[in-house]
Amino acid sequence: MSTSAQNRHQPPGAAAIAGGREVIDRQCLTATWLCGVAALLCAVSGCAVGPNFHRPPAPAATHYSHGEDPAATASAQGTAQQFNPGAAVAADWWALFRSPQLDAVIKEAIGNNPGLAAAAANLHASQNDLRSGYGIFYPTINADAAASRERFAPVSLGEKAPSSVFNLFTLSASVSYALDVFGGQRRLVEGLRAEVDVAHANARATYLALAANVVNTVVAAAAYRAEIEATQQLIELQKEQVGLAKVQEEAGTVPYANVLTLQSQLASYEATIPQLKLKLDQSEDLLAALAGHPPAEWQAPPVRLADLTLPGALPVSLPSDLVRQRPDILAAEATAHAASANIGVATAALLPGITLNGSYERLTNTTASLFPSNGKAWSVGASATAPLFEGGTLWFKRKAAINQYDQAMALYRQTVLGAFEQVADALHALDHDAAALLAQDQALAAAAEALRLVQIDYEAGIATYLNVLIADTQFHQATIADLQAIAVRYQDTVALFAALGGGWWNAQ
Repeated sequence: MSTSAQNRHQPPGAAAIAGGREVIDRQCLTATWLCGVAALLCAVSGCAVGPNFHRPPAPAATHYSHGEDPAATASAQGTAQQFNPGAAVAADWWALFRSPQLDAVIKEAIGNNPGLAAAAANLHASQNDLRSGYGIFYPTINADAAASRERFAPVSLGEKAPSSVFNLFTLSASVSYALDVFGGQRRLVEGLRAEVDVAHANARATYLALAANVVNTVVAAAAYRAEIEATQQLIELQKEQVGLAKVQEEAGTVPYANVLTLQSQLASYEATIPQLKLKLDQSEDLLAALAGHPPAEWQAPPVRLADLTLPGALPVSLPSDLVRQRPDILAAEATAHAASANIGVATAALLPGITLNGSYERLTNTTASLFPSNGKAWSVGASATAPLFEGGTLWFKRKAAINQYDQAMALYRQTVLGAFEQVADALHALDHDAAALLAQDQALAAAAEALRLVQIDYEAGIATYLNVLIADTQFHQATIADLQAIAVRYQDTVALFAALGGGWWNAQ
């Protein structure tokens, strides 16, 4: 920006110098336009240094485990879970458990969970970063206004004229535009777009984890309530056995060791109640936290295990579909995309950069004469900057970007393998859960039949009341084991839906 006064005397030869400058200005302007045209042709052709990212190919595998995946699970408690390969995964998969109370807790958690809100904020931040990144494709325009009072000494130009004091008002504007000749800026925006994809996938993963945690915790709390009830009934029976054993011991019909054995069993059963109640309290506290409330201010509606319905038809996504659905796999893929774009950014930094510049200004001694033609000045030109020696900094930054891309692709493959393992584990778990629950059902049925027969014998005077209590105790023990097997089957069903990605792509 010039700060000279309008009334400054010109030195000898100023006119010749000004004429030479006009020629130079025209030559610079011509060179600027030639550079601009060449750069624009390169930009239009879409050339950008660095690799173009391609989505990793879908796996050729058709199964998740060695051989064939489980086709169907055994029927237990009247429910046979069927695996349907290729079937759609419902976005609201928890609704398949048919519990209004569970749906209410899920709705509360989705509306208030801080982790989900943080994931949404992170997504919005990445979207705004992308919008800000698009600004590099537009010219930068700046305006400036200045006012100053100066004292000029002509002796600085070799003249002996007296110095003068004057006011100087300047109004100027400048335009600059960086030509993205080698696509470094485009690669930068490509990386920002990939970061948006990462944030999208992470938000979906947070949503899926929240839903799975809520359903698992509701199932666990329901199971703890059922176990507490069954254990309390078992304790009452055990107390009756202890009392009867004491009567028999006092009568001399049984040794005192029998009483001690029964008392030990009773104490063992009683010790499980505080543990179960603690787990129940912790589950309720966790549900409150997942729903975004302090435990003292909110409590989830109680759900009984009998209120839940086990889904019978279970979808199983094909491996080729899973890699396009699971949020963690999509996040790993987008991370690799961003790393690929960073290679282009680092490569472009090694090459020359061209910037077009233009400026226009008006200078005057008074504000009233700010716009006359004799006070105007302008310039237009281009600048090129090429790194010549950086001590290896730029070169090794590019090498580091390549290493980071290799790391991202390795982590992507690891994520895919982990996802396949989780689906395979869930399928096998459900297959074995049904078999285990079937065995527990048979044990429970046998214990119930044994109790019925002992009661008949007792009524006939063949068995003692102690035999009845023992059979009743065995029945309640089988009941508790059966409840635990039911809860595991429910939670492994949740694990399958989570391993498949939760069905977000089917949301309305």
